Amino acid sequence: MMATLFTIGFTRKGAERFFGLLEEAGVRLLLDIRARPGSQLAGFARGPDLQWLLKRLCDIDYLAVPALAPGPGLLDAYRKAELDWPGYERRYLAELQPADIAAQLAGIPLDRACLLCAEEGADHCHRRLAAEWLNQADPALHIRHLR
Repeated sequence: MMATLFTIGFTRKGAERFFGLLEEAGVRLLLDIRARPGSQLAGFARGPDLQWLLKRLCDIDYLAVPALAPGPGLLDAYRKAELDWPGYERRYLAELQPADIAAQLAGIPLDRACLLCAEEGADHCHRRLAAEWLNQADPALHIRHLR
């Protein structure tokens, strides 16, 4: 049976659109894979606030999954153009620790879960790489990027 794993970024989305997309898709669990989920720059998507809003507005659960976040300095190196996108992809995938990911996702159903990051689009975002990595481990997953 096919399971759907969603991804979403919050940049350039107001709260109404962001929560509307999640609710319309039928997301049950938001998996926060950002390196700094508690950043004050995230506005409504700041970890503790987001957890409360998801539950209150959409009855969606929240879980931070740091094992799928980019390692220290990786995003900064990419943003400073010290690393091109193919280099970022290689380094991100090389840094993933399957045992840590398995431990953090143990018992968590990925059907109707959604990977969260900040980037508006998934093309140049680690959430796409994480979704594809999870899909390799479970080919029954169908990936859908919410825009």
